[in-house]
Amino acid sequence: MALNMPGLVSLSVFFTFTLAMGIWASWKSKKDQQNRNPTEMALVGGRNINVCIGLFTATATWVGGAYINGTAEIVYLPSKGLLWVQAPLGFALSLVIGGFFFVNPMRSKNYVTVMDPLQETYGNVMGSLLFIPPLLGEMFWFAAILASLGATMRVILDIGGSLAIILSASTVILYTLLGGLYSVAYTDVIQLVFITLSLWVCIPFAMTNSATESIYYTATHKYYQDPWIGKIEKQYLGRWLDDFFYLVLGSIPWQTYFQRVLSAASPGQARFISYLSGLGCFLMAIPSVLIGAVAASTDWNQTSYGLPSPHERGESAMVLPFVLHYLCPAYVSIAGLGAIAAAAMSSADSALLSASSMFAHNIYRKILRKQATEGEVLWAMRISMLVFGAGAAGLAFYSSSVYDLWFLSGELVYALLFPQLCCALFVPSTNTYGSAAGFLVGLLLRLLAGEPALKIPPVIHYPACSLVNGTYTQLFPYKTFTVLLTLGTIVAVSYVAVVLFQRNLLPRRWDVCNVLGETRPLVPLQSSSLVLNQAFFLAGSRSPASQGSTEVQHCEVEHC
Repeated sequence: MALNMPGLVSLSVFFTFTLAMGIWASWKSKKDQQNRNPTEMALVGGRNINVCIGLFTATATWVGGAYINGTAEIVYLPSKGLLWVQAPLGFALSLVIGGFFFVNPMRSKNYVTVMDPLQETYGNVMGSLLFIPPLLGEMFWFAAILASLGATMRVILDIGGSLAIILSASTVILYTLLGGLYSVAYTDVIQLVFITLSLWVCIPFAMTNSATESIYYTATHKYYQDPWIGKIEKQYLGRWLDDFFYLVLGSIPWQTYFQRVLSAASPGQARFISYLSGLGCFLMAIPSVLIGAVAASTDWNQTSYGLPSPHERGESAMVLPFVLHYLCPAYVSIAGLGAIAAAAMSSADSALLSASSMFAHNIYRKILRKQATEGEVLWAMRISMLVFGAGAAGLAFYSSSVYDLWFLSGELVYALLFPQLCCALFVPSTNTYGSAAGFLVGLLLRLLAGEPALKIPPVIHYPACSLVNGTYTQLFPYKTFTVLLTLGTIVAVSYVAVVLFQRNLLPRRWDVCNVLGETRPLVPLQSSSLVLNQAFFLAGSRSPASQGSTEVQHCEVEHC
């Protein structure tokens, strides 16, 4: 196949337009930066993002390349089908639940990242440990998106995937580096519009192609393959529910989500954005579902793709670009490629900004250099953005393993971060000991359950664990079980630790995390200098600035 020059030109124009929009948004953010905190402008848009812009960027964050490609793939697969397409409903419910329960406590306290309540409750040491799973998740997500985009361009434009990865990564890094959340949010608007228009333009051509049977008939009747509506067999119900809860609850503790809602001007606006973006995510899956149904209803022998089919060749993951390329006119498939590129970039920039924001705010400012100026924090964010972006682009060349690592890191976020966030926000009695125990229990349980994609055999064989083609498959809902056990461990160990120290069953000098610091009696400031000095000497931290006040206050000691 020859190089698709019109497609390459069109894609270049799209990248240029996106970059120009990002640069304009960067200029706008600097113009609006007067009398505002520059770091807060970069991280959460100065908490002044327009509701409409917020809705677009929140929706576009989830509607990425993996979302539209993966939805079409699952519908097409004979062993899966529409009933196994859980992401649209799962993400929608996740955004609704997040808006109902999590937005108000996060936005009302003016947190900047999802790590803030964890560091506030459990201290900087636990905060740095809990930072690792989401950092890996964001980097692998970015890499997986770039790999998917590179594979798509290789199909439609016949250019090297490495060139597409480098161009896409460079564009995303540049405009995110310049404008932070403002650039990401405004480029998300044009990307989401482009995704919607481009995919819907392609669908009529694909559905009316002579090689395609009616999708209404093939939904319930076997024609070229099994009906694309799919079915859920009884033995797989536990796994289906486990995956569904993973999508619903595991999609909440991500900085990409909270960065959008925390940028709203008020908690009410943040909830509104979260609710409506959930509806937007659900609706944006419809074109991908239809494309997957078309692929399942196509006689590929009548196309230039030929036989065997994509499923038989092991290329089911590329079914969406295959439909655009082989069932649509050339100029229409170019528009579809633009939709895929837009979807990829709308999620890639979010992942990049999320990882660099958490590093700059929660690691550099709060741990590495507590006296850092706003300018230093901004430069830390920019440098980390370059490092993370370059690292993710390098990983994108190993696409198959990157996807598997992304799934595993996402499950670690679900198992480790979601219970910790719930306890930090809604169970204030939990402490650092419980957090550490929960982290260890969750990590061990998840890793010992194995990971077939990474050739990690399970050590723990849950009920209904079966050996299929030499690979163990866990049919028990072990991911959700791990979350519940982690949650219970955090609460139980926190309670036991307090009881042991309060009743002097353990010497209080062993309380290295000072979980009893807030339960000590109130001491007037005029006679508390000795107590303060001793407490902060044991904790190894500075005393808060409280001199000059004659009010009665608590003696507070920083967590370990």
